[in-house]
Amino acid sequence: MQNIKWNNQRIGIFVDVQNMFYSAKALHHSKIDYSKLLLEIVGGRNLIRAIAYVVQKADVDQSAFIEALTRLGYEIKTKELRMRADGTAKGDWDMGIAIDSIAISTKLDTVVLVSGDGDFAPLVDMLKAKGCRVEIVSFRRSTAIELVEAATNYTSIEESLLFKEKEKKTSKNGSSHN
Repeated sequence: MQNIKWNNQRIGIFVDVQNMFYSAKALHHSKIDYSKLLLEIVGGRNLIRAIAYVVQKADVDQSAFIEALTRLGYEIKTKELRMRADGTAKGDWDMGIAIDSIAISTKLDTVVLVSGDGDFAPLVDMLKAKGCRVEIVSFRRSTAIELVEAATNYTSIEESLLFKEKEKKTSKNGSSHN
């Protein structure tokens, strides 16, 4: 691939919101600041598309979160979490992320996957074979080693890109306040 000037580099960002939500919560008791994340990833490069993939649960209202992501410049793709007859749930965007990133890759110099899911390692290999740089951005402790090894570049999400969740304070009568 030709040597592309940093500020002319065309990038596409594909965010596995569910993967990032649970990693941020489990590892740091935090939430990701998607505004800072976008600015950090883009840097001085030319953003072509940023797509956030959201799995929705019927009993959780995520409309404010989705509106905020939209205002920040993310395109939003949603799907409902499906409950199976055996009580297990199915709801991930792996195939959607793979299809979209492959389809858009011809217009990009760099594909940025924001996920730690090792299932994306073959996708990374394929995108690189098509001539794209592939960057992975995730929490190191919850990222599959094969994904890190497959990437052109790996960046760990630092605490500066997180919102700490407010701890609930319990009053003397046992009620909780945010």
